[in-house]
Amino acid sequence: MSQQIDPRKATYNLVLATLASTVGFWGWMVISPLGARYTEDMNLSSTAISVLVAMPILVGSLGRIVVGALTDRHGGRIMFTGVLIISVIPVLVVSWAGGIASYWLMLTAAFFLGIAGTVFAIGIPFVSAWYKASRRGFATGVFGMGMGGTALAAFLTPRLTASIGYLQTHLLVVGLMILMATLVWFTMSDSPARVAVVDPFIPKMMEAVRLPVTWQMTFLYAVVFGGFVSFCAYLPTYLRDIYDMSPTAAGTRTAGFALAAVIARPIGGIIADKIGAKPVVILSLVGVSALAFAVMAEPQTEVATGATFLSMAAALGLGTGGVFAWVGVLAPAKSVGSVTGVVSAGGGLGGYFPPMVMGATYNPVTNSYGIGLSLLAITALVALVVTVLLQRKKKAAESSSAPVNEAG
Repeated sequence: MSQQIDPRKATYNLVLATLASTVGFWGWMVISPLGARYTEDMNLSSTAISVLVAMPILVGSLGRIVVGALTDRHGGRIMFTGVLIISVIPVLVVSWAGGIASYWLMLTAAFFLGIAGTVFAIGIPFVSAWYKASRRGFATGVFGMGMGGTALAAFLTPRLTASIGYLQTHLLVVGLMILMATLVWFTMSDSPARVAVVDPFIPKMMEAVRLPVTWQMTFLYAVVFGGFVSFCAYLPTYLRDIYDMSPTAAGTRTAGFALAAVIARPIGGIIADKIGAKPVVILSLVGVSALAFAVMAEPQTEVATGATFLSMAAALGLGTGGVFAWVGVLAPAKSVGSVTGVVSAGGGLGGYFPPMVMGATYNPVTNSYGIGLSLLAITALVALVVTVLLQRKKKAAESSSAPVNEAG
């Protein structure tokens, strides 16, 4: 039976969860905006820097599977607090490794920095429980704006490093993490409609893995969210190589890219609430595929370049909002956290491999990333076909799948 939800509490907890996610994403992406600095200080190859900036993405992705299931059991308040506090340690180690120019220490810190990226798997089931099914696209879309932490990382990290110092910048991020964890612990509350899941972890995960919707949404999310993460992680390096930009200039444009995707995400969720997720996801994938070819053409004017990358960001943002609106409709109530964890992991893994591919396929002779961008376009086209085929079975799937929590 649905329980009465106070709209003001729902709004407050949605905003707080979004802010917690924003800070977590900043910590998660604290390495990539300074990739040019690390490349120079540590004399890194394109492959080595690609591995470094991709490492937090890998761990953050796989960790979401576990964190999603733990959120089903313990709720968002405990999990947000724990993840933010634990993530303080690798951020501190990153600052130490950068100070002594140790690649291997930095790589180790990057591994554990992935913990900060698991915040997304906490927030989706947390905010979904506060809203009824018809508004879940809105709720998850707004929470998804927490990925704006990548914009903060890209825009502020190089500037703060130049103005207040390298160590001080990382200490500032640590301070924000501790402050947000404290605020979450003392003021956040889980929805009264949430039912704690006490099933053992392994059977719970196996149940989620056996659901067709889990793998369908995982693939789609790997393309759209993975594309967003990989662009945010590798765009500073790309802009340096192709357009000879300084770290600050590249960071500014990467921040603009992330911000455009952040704004587009809740729009995708809201539109999906109105007309369904399918047209939103299809529009996104058509745009991503076409714009990958446009990026490959390397537009030379500032206006053309900016328009191309901002359009790509908007297409990816719409897709992320659309996919998770779809998850909110199709995921069974008792498995929402576990399904979210797997889908989120797929999205993160989708962001792990492209930077590696971009670094490995970069042609220094022609100064081209053509192969990597071609693969992005092809993958988006495959995802488009999958989306169209899924839609044919959508009504049957919706009627046989229980919604998450009908509170709100």
